[in-house]
Amino acid sequence: MSHATVTAVSSDQDHRFSKPNRSSIRLLAGLGVEGDAHLGVTVQHRSRVAQDPTQPNLRQVHLIHAELFDELHDAGYAVAPGDLGENVTTRGIDLLGLPVGTRLHLGPEAVVEITGLRNPCRQIDRFRTGLLKQVVGRDAAGHITRKAGVMGIVLTPGTLHPGDPITAELPSLPHRPLERV
Repeated sequence: MSHATVTAVSSDQDHRFSKPNRSSIRLLAGLGVEGDAHLGVTVQHRSRVAQDPTQPNLRQVHLIHAELFDELHDAGYAVAPGDLGENVTTRGIDLLGLPVGTRLHLGPEAVVEITGLRNPCRQIDRFRTGLLKQVVGRDAAGHITRKAGVMGIVLTPGTLHPGDPITAELPSLPHRPLERV
């Protein structure tokens, strides 16, 4: 079995679609990524602030599996870590298959609890035309599938670097499947 790793870390102090890669990022408990536009106890995504600025920020950290970029490349899309606005790019862990409440131990210190799926919006098509259809679709039963990563909250602070290991700690049964947050 391969081991899961952090392949890239990204942050941006401004609300832009893509985030530049960094040599490291610092996760702050209950807040998110230090210096990132989405840092905060309450929701920071503009569309959600407009709806209700007092909502808890269940989207402090955005993680995407690098395997998605491989799949997109095969479909003709050039997408690299940070391009889709994620803070942490992973390899070797099925992020989309994890249940709500999974705790990801990232590097030697940080712990992020998975809250749900990222719900990609039309901005993704402004980045690359047709990309939304690649990351949101329907399964054989007709249910909507979302492949643009997962969101989480920081439980334990820590600094992350590319190459850091990832281990998953599953919550108690019964497991709840991820839904959009």
